[in-house]
Amino acid sequence: MWNQFFLLEEYTGSDYQYVGKLHSDQDRGDGSLKYILSGDGAGDLFIINENTGDIQATKRLDREEKPVYILRAQAVNRRTGRPVEPESEFIIKIHDINDNEPIFTKDVYTATVPEMADVGIIKTALLNMDRENREQYQVVIQAKDMGGQMGGLSGTTTVNITLTDVNDNPPRFPQSTYQFKTPESSPPGTPIGRIKASDADVGENAEIEYSITDGEGQDMFDVITDQETQEGIITVKKLLDFEKKKVYTLKVEASNPHVEPRFLYLGPFKDSATVRIVVDDVDEPPVFSKLAYILQIREDAQINTTIGSVSAQDPDAARNPVKYSVDRHTDMDRIFNIDSGNGSIFTSKLLDRETLLWHNITVIATEINNPKQSSRVPLYIKVLDVNDNAPEFAEFYETFVCERAKADQLIQTLHAVDKDDPYSGHQFSFSLAPEAASGSNFTVQDNKDNTAGILTRKNGYNRHEMSTYLLPVVISDNDYPVQSSTGTVTVRVCACDHHGNMQSCHAEALIHPTGLSTGALVAILLCIVILLVTVVLFAALRRQRKKEPLIISKEDIRDNIVSYNDEGGGEEDTQAFDIGTLRNPEAMEDSKSRRDIVPEALFLPRRTPTARDNTDVRDFINQRLKENDTDPTAPPYDSLATYAYEGTGSVADSLSSLESVTTDGDQDYDYLSDWGPRFKKLADMYGGMDSDKDS
Repeated sequence: MWNQFFLLEEYTGSDYQYVGKLHSDQDRGDGSLKYILSGDGAGDLFIINENTGDIQATKRLDREEKPVYILRAQAVNRRTGRPVEPESEFIIKIHDINDNEPIFTKDVYTATVPEMADVGIIKTALLNMDRENREQYQVVIQAKDMGGQMGGLSGTTTVNITLTDVNDNPPRFPQSTYQFKTPESSPPGTPIGRIKASDADVGENAEIEYSITDGEGQDMFDVITDQETQEGIITVKKLLDFEKKKVYTLKVEASNPHVEPRFLYLGPFKDSATVRIVVDDVDEPPVFSKLAYILQIREDAQINTTIGSVSAQDPDAARNPVKYSVDRHTDMDRIFNIDSGNGSIFTSKLLDRETLLWHNITVIATEINNPKQSSRVPLYIKVLDVNDNAPEFAEFYETFVCERAKADQLIQTLHAVDKDDPYSGHQFSFSLAPEAASGSNFTVQDNKDNTAGILTRKNGYNRHEMSTYLLPVVISDNDYPVQSSTGTVTVRVCACDHHGNMQSCHAEALIHPTGLSTGALVAILLCIVILLVTVVLFAALRRQRKKEPLIISKEDIRDNIVSYNDEGGGEEDTQAFDIGTLRNPEAMEDSKSRRDIVPEALFLPRRTPTARDNTDVRDFINQRLKENDTDPTAPPYDSLATYAYEGTGSVADSLSSLESVTTDGDQDYDYLSDWGPRFKKLADMYGGMDSDKDS
């Protein structure tokens, strides 16, 4: 078995560890052969004596790192280097020694064991281990090899054991009685206090539900569970009233919602405690005896008529007095008032149901000792109807009757309305006014259903004799006191076709035998007017064309161009031609010597003679116009000449105050009476003042 060698691991000697010897049959001991080693670790871990073939290990080997090494051996001629035998393969196996202690895969193990458990790989040494007494345990485990025999190695590890919780503890209140206070003004939902039952379990096993199982305030209070703290919160369920009940006693129960059946033998998993709630008094506003008041009053009620009353009291034990008032924002017109002491409502103005049927106001009750405490109540006042309005026509009636109408023919149906609203409904009656009933050509028939009909009273009507009839109709109601009114119905007489349809209601002149209608006559007149207007406009246009303006006349010399080649002579050249030739020759008159140039002859200005006292204003203007036209020193034609003229012939002379006398006593106003009736009143006034002074 030369091809397999064995070597111990972890050799601790000082010399190289001998592995084995290679030997060839061709080796005669004369040193002619040389042994060569190759393969795993050759020349490093393993060396060979090339003369003797001895193999040695140079280092400590560890089987746990590499248990087997494969090498190849060969013998060659030292001189020629040729192998004397084929290369052979052999292995070196490392023998194991107990040089490693047992090692746990984890430094620390963690295990959980349900409390009260009795079976497990790591068994409990005690029965009924209680997590609530001790939750954590630490166990050291030792492992030995070689079956625990002498010389074997060992290893240790730590196991942390945690007992998991089970619901084996019921909730328990730390005290049997709780007491809280809350003001009576606390609204529903207000928290009053917190209670908490202790549970030694954890997690869902420690969850607690609270409920009110008994007591006087079961319907007044409620309890909810705070999911984070597992506390029970007592809250207000309904409004409290100190005056009705001051103290409430409740029985509150705490229980586990998750119960483990195997521990029911320990008893019920619930506990109860008593909660005492004290209600504190709060100053409350007055309380009305009703949530709303509805009153009624007739619309004909006089001012200061009492309608009814409201009542409010202080609900507190002090029973403070209350005063009443009306919220004027709900009664802007101040129609109603209230007695501040007893709450009586009375009118301060007259009412009208037809203007406003319902009055909605608000009454305020305020504590006298504490004005901040007040309350309001709505007050609805209905105004009852009184028959104070007369019936009248529902609309304006204007009807017609045909000229060929027969007697007792219905020509119009009448309807009436009344602002009043009687309890038994409207009952109207219709009739002709007494002054028109005797000689009327029509009759009014009451239909007894709040309508009436107008009937003809004779056969045939003539619109040329009477084109329009006015019928006064009296409408009365059947209430107390009876109200009535007179309405007028206009009846026009019209020409109708054989079906009774109206054709014309105008009385045409009898001189038109051709029977032209009114529309045809109007059309003819309109055409004549248009023709006349056209003729007048045409004549005016032709006349306007004949009167050609001066500046656009074709004969105007200014339209012609005069060209000459003479050299200008400077300022003297301005006299080379007469500028008057540029004017319209037709507009020039020989009688006018005036020109818009410097005159050759120098005329002295004449003094204008004054007008006579009795000169008419027309004559005065003509005289001044003629003087200016013949005056060569007058301004050009387009200049503005002003003529001042004071009228003459007034019997009142000048009315200027500059010429008035300085004292009233010097003035005589008797002459004003001679001026006519318009000045007589003025004379009486001033004459009367003098008489007053004299007296």
